Amino acid sequence: MEWTTLNNDVNMPMLGLGVYKVEDGSVTFDTVKAALDAGYRLIDTAAIYQNEESVGRAIRESNVPREEIFVTTKLWNEFHGFDEALQAFEDSLDRLGLDYVDLFLIHWPMPRFGKFVETYKALEQLYEEGKVRAIGVSNFEVSHLEQIIQSCSIVPAVNQVEIHPYLSQKELIAFCQRYDIQIQAWSPLMKGREALTDPVITDIAARHGKSPAQVILRWHLQNGVAVIPKSVTPSRIQENIQVFDFTLTKEEMAAIDGLNRNERTGSDPNEMHKIHY
Repeated sequence: MEWTTLNNDVNMPMLGLGVYKVEDGSVTFDTVKAALDAGYRLIDTAAIYQNEESVGRAIRESNVPREEIFVTTKLWNEFHGFDEALQAFEDSLDRLGLDYVDLFLIHWPMPRFGKFVETYKALEQLYEEGKVRAIGVSNFEVSHLEQIIQSCSIVPAVNQVEIHPYLSQKELIAFCQRYDIQIQAWSPLMKGREALTDPVITDIAARHGKSPAQVILRWHLQNGVAVIPKSVTPSRIQENIQVFDFTLTKEEMAAIDGLNRNERTGSDPNEMHKIHY
């Protein structure tokens, strides 16, 4: 496993398990347990995923010490605002059944509310109180990050955004690198859509004796992008972590970079208006 050191000196695994839309209960519990058994040390959930309780139970009942597991959760859109964010965090912590969270993110900027700076200041307080080891944001564009950096005292440690070969986000990555903000990709495999069958990727995969998914994850990692692929299938969970034993060439990296077409599978952060799931 590769780790990265965040801008506050906290270490975070470069690859973890995302549990978006994984059913609460035994499915989430078994999935997290399979990931921890396979060597994963980062589990990414969110209040809106409605599976924090099962994630927390799997972590508490695992044989892996809590301090070796990096746990991320996120603040949902209806809880923007200083006091609302503080309460929402306590509710997440209670559902997880943990003493602290390693990373707490604002899930979407929701610019039409105009409250993400105030909300982020609540995260700063949680950080100062030692309830979270790092704070950050998710789905923030350059303009949103600029407002946070200008108005707040702590630069986000992480910006988790949609990135995959058809949405490479090079400008956003470059901005984050300037401020030592670690980029983390959600939907790194484009939700299993056509990127996995793109001939450029399948050809590279064949050359390395790897799967297309492994090649895409390797591409992210070599670009300095952390990844949280989602799977509930134990064999896929194992496959996704087996990406540290090969390297893509400069030419192969450039070929995958060339696939970008700015195509999103999720919402545009400037147009995201969902309050409820």
